[in-house]
Amino acid sequence: MLELLINYALFAAKTITVVIVITIPFLILLAGRKNNKKSQEPTVVIRHVNEKIEQTIRHFDTVFLSEKDYKKKIKAAQKQEKTNAKKETKPKTFLCSFTGDIKASGVSQLREEITMILSVAKPDDEVLLVLESGGGTIHGYGLAASQLNRIKEKNIQLKISVDSIAASGGYMMACVADELIAAPFAIIGSIGVVAQLPNFHRLLKDKNIDFEQITAGDFKRTLTMFGNNTDIAREKFQSEINEAHELFKQFVGASRPLLDMEKVATGEHWFGSTALELGLIDKVSTSDDLILDAVKSRDVYKIEVERKASLFEKVTNKVTALLYS
Repeated sequence: MLELLINYALFAAKTITVVIVITIPFLILLAGRKNNKKSQEPTVVIRHVNEKIEQTIRHFDTVFLSEKDYKKKIKAAQKQEKTNAKKETKPKTFLCSFTGDIKASGVSQLREEITMILSVAKPDDEVLLVLESGGGTIHGYGLAASQLNRIKEKNIQLKISVDSIAASGGYMMACVADELIAAPFAIIGSIGVVAQLPNFHRLLKDKNIDFEQITAGDFKRTLTMFGNNTDIAREKFQSEINEAHELFKQFVGASRPLLDMEKVATGEHWFGSTALELGLIDKVSTSDDLILDAVKSRDVYKIEVERKASLFEKVTNKVTALLYS
């Protein structure tokens, strides 16, 4: 009898353990989903770049200057601050950044940043966007470029700086700028459209596997991965690619009318120094130098819209990383 009770207790303990192991993660994920909407609420972070640079300079001064020279410099700086306080407010430079993936998913933060900037910007203010993107989907980058156009429509000066790459959809965004600056070896251009996919039709046929696809509309599907692609389908797909390319060229041409479109819209890309010669950019420099120049005469504010990932997103991201690592 005692042995039976012990076995029953062990069985019950195992059952409870299994239930806990299964239930707790489920409850955590469920709670994460409920809190997901709250986590999606953006948090605006504003940093005064001038102040950060001044703090860095003061730190270096404490190391490299003598105590006498340091005190002398501090007094001079305090005197200058009093003088500046009596003057009118300096114009502002709103500093933003955009690092694009294939879907231009960062546009959700960018549009929030632009909306907030436009709500406070004055005519003598400017926006400096540090842009890095190799391009991606047409609709994603078309929306991102349209967001940047909002700045120009409000007659606010827009500068875009490219340190590494602004190609294809990235250049679609970059060309909107009133002034486009790139580092000497930044990759610029790639005004073209590409689409590619494998076709397994012959492999399936060889293995006696049928593939059924039902459509309504002659061109609901053109090229497919598993069907028998026809010449008519290829021609239609090519015409769609050509149409997208023409729209791309028209958009770039409207922003930079002096470009020789036949020369630059070949899908090629160039380094910054060559892009300057072709008229794809206006100046060769880095974002760091642009910021340092701006703080001399302007108040520079770094604007970021941040959204904390929910617990559910953190868990799913880790699971995805494990699956594809």
